Amino acid sequence: MNISFNNKVAVVTGGASGMGLATAQAFAEAGASVAIADVDEDRVVAAAESLKAAGHRVIGIRCNVAELEEAEAMVKQTVSAFGRLDYAFNNAGVQSPVAETADADPNDYDFVMGVNLKGVWNCMKYELLQMRAQGTGGAIVNNSSLGGLVGIAERGIYHASKHGVVGLTKSAGLEYAAKGIRINAVCPGIIETPMASGMLESQPEAMADLMKEVPMARLGKAWEIADAVLWLCSDYSSFVIGHALPVDGGYTVR
Repeated sequence: MNISFNNKVAVVTGGASGMGLATAQAFAEAGASVAIADVDEDRVVAAAESLKAAGHRVIGIRCNVAELEEAEAMVKQTVSAFGRLDYAFNNAGVQSPVAETADADPNDYDFVMGVNLKGVWNCMKYELLQMRAQGTGGAIVNNSSLGGLVGIAERGIYHASKHGVVGLTKSAGLEYAAKGIRINAVCPGIIETPMASGMLESQPEAMADLMKEVPMARLGKAWEIADAVLWLCSDYSSFVIGHALPVDGGYTVR
């Protein structure tokens, strides 16, 4: 499968590491101009500089997706740099501490929902406004999770946020299908990223239990998510709307 995004523009949030960085690199290698956004300014600038040194058209943008004004500015900076916006991977996300629902901290709820759910809505709002104004179609992929498809005890806040991402994806997918803007979600399993590494260190027993439920018996790779995102943005998936695609080594089909 030869996917080309020559003369196209993509934005990737949470793009300084992990799945976001792998996807930004994949877009760039496929010919797209790429805006990488992340709350960590130093890391996102370093990531952008590394890709530019490899000959790609890339900018780094500091953006906290939980803030509506920063999501708007991210899209404006992307369009100012590259003239348009064709694709978006709304990937920025955070984990929540393991806790029973009755014991969970309300501040954790607000923080996780602010980034994982409101952050996706904030970004979609301005991405869609730009794509709709262009009138040339486009594609958006939202990063949900296996946690957007199933429940796991003591992870209610995180799973609620990721179920919300799937709901947003399906509803917006219906709204924009006839306008040529396709909206889908990817639902990663346990992927080898800095977030997963942190969970393995801080929650070893819980993570060991999760790994027992993965039929492929391994961690996924960030590039495996990137490949799924690029496929969902490409013409190869031109009849796919509102889908939540599991990329989880079989976890959700047990």
